[in-house]
Amino acid sequence: MTKLRSTRRMFLASSVTAGALAAPHVARGQAPIVWRMATSWTKALPGPGVSADRLAERINTMSGGRMRIDVFPAGAIVPAFGVLDGVSSGAVEMGHTASFFWDGTLPGAAFFTTAPFGLGPLAHQTWIEHRGGQQLWDELYRPRGVRGLLAGNTGPSMGGWFRKPIESVKDIAGLRIRVSGIGGEVYAAMGATPQNIPPGDIYSSLEKGAIDAVEILAPVNDLPLGLHRIAPYYYMPGFNKPNGAAEALISLAAFAKLPADLQCIIENACAAEHSAGLAEAEQMNAKAIVELASLGARVTPFPSDFVKEAHDKAAAVIENKSKAGPVAAKIVASYRDALGAGGAWSRVEAYMEQALRAQ
Repeated sequence: MTKLRSTRRMFLASSVTAGALAAPHVARGQAPIVWRMATSWTKALPGPGVSADRLAERINTMSGGRMRIDVFPAGAIVPAFGVLDGVSSGAVEMGHTASFFWDGTLPGAAFFTTAPFGLGPLAHQTWIEHRGGQQLWDELYRPRGVRGLLAGNTGPSMGGWFRKPIESVKDIAGLRIRVSGIGGEVYAAMGATPQNIPPGDIYSSLEKGAIDAVEILAPVNDLPLGLHRIAPYYYMPGFNKPNGAAEALISLAAFAKLPADLQCIIENACAAEHSAGLAEAEQMNAKAIVELASLGARVTPFPSDFVKEAHDKAAAVIENKSKAGPVAAKIVASYRDALGAGGAWSRVEAYMEQALRAQ
């Protein structure tokens, strides 16, 4: 599979040139291989839900009709937070979700989506593809009979929606906040009460007063949820999710039964969707943040003492995460190395961008 991964972009480029995205064709009498993809998203949820549908379409078309992926939203086959179990048990062959949902049972899984104060989208992809991240991902998931691949990206997230203003870190005490990933542990360490609520239930929970705040994704994903009508304070930066990588979960047993070209198509379709999702997010977030502000969202920076406290607590939580087991320790060490390895160039990039914008 290493050889397949290393040539996936070359394959994608050549297949497009050769007309692989033309109308599907299946030999007469030959039934397509049908896989079911369970997702953690409501149907066509902006960002991840759209990526799931588009990923299936890519595979269907690139396979020339030899393979068909049927997409099922959260709850249709398995619950939103049951996708890993669904793929692992063989209930479905494939899933589209986010790795931080499994961090409680698979310590270290969250890093394959994002981590507080961690890698941005490009640096994260670099870690996965060139600095050993994919190999660690495979090692963590292999005992569950699944494999994870990057398959969409919503970009950096905002800090979330709050009913009341946060004037200092003291205002976090007792706050009931819907939050995903390691950020939940960070908020708990800061005195808040984190809640793990599926995306489809967020609005009703906020509307009923079951929670005081919501951290979800980026502006384009938040806009259609209408959270600004209940919790108008829209805080930044999104320290919990500097990256928004989605994962495709694939049954190792089902994958092994496929011919090599279909295996390669799946890998390349995932890589293509990761790139497309991120570019789309960048374009649509630029519009969505302006629209949200016009609708009354109060885009506001977190207080400096809040950010400092969150940073300190995040460092402690991640250090503790590294003690959860040998694989988690390797993941944390590798992720930290990636942060350091890209630091110098990231600072140069940031300086160049700032200098160019100043002209």
